[in-house]
Amino acid sequence: MTDVHAKLAELGLTLPEAAAPVAAYVPTVLASGLLHISGQLPFKDGAVMTGRLGEDRDVAYGQAAAERCALMLVAQIEKALGGFDRVERIVKLGVFVNSAPSFTEQPQVGNGASELMEKLFGEAGRHARAAVGVAALPRGAAVEVDAIVAVR
Repeated sequence: MTDVHAKLAELGLTLPEAAAPVAAYVPTVLASGLLHISGQLPFKDGAVMTGRLGEDRDVAYGQAAAERCALMLVAQIEKALGGFDRVERIVKLGVFVNSAPSFTEQPQVGNGASELMEKLFGEAGRHARAAVGVAALPRGAAVEVDAIVAVR
């Protein structure tokens, strides 16, 4: 496994504090060797990155928001597992994009999260993925991403 903290430093990124739930759910559940991580929002400088892709936000903004969601997923992994040594593989990401009806570039937006996982976890960061457009997300977020992680 790559040293995730070293990779973050190389990329000029800082791991945020893992976000607490905002409703009646838990951030992670470890069951049968899989860590299920609840959907994470794109926090930047303490605020949620908001907007609708194809309406008031472009693909580059969406990719940046997806990357911020991925950073929060990594923070949740570290908090749940006490580090990254037990991460076997990032199995799947679910990417939800706040989209105007005519917007069809959800896969490109999702690449912001997917590419970060590969940079941080190497081959173990390559994963299956769904990227879908939705009419609205909590707090007006531009993107939300959840994950399933195989754990040793």
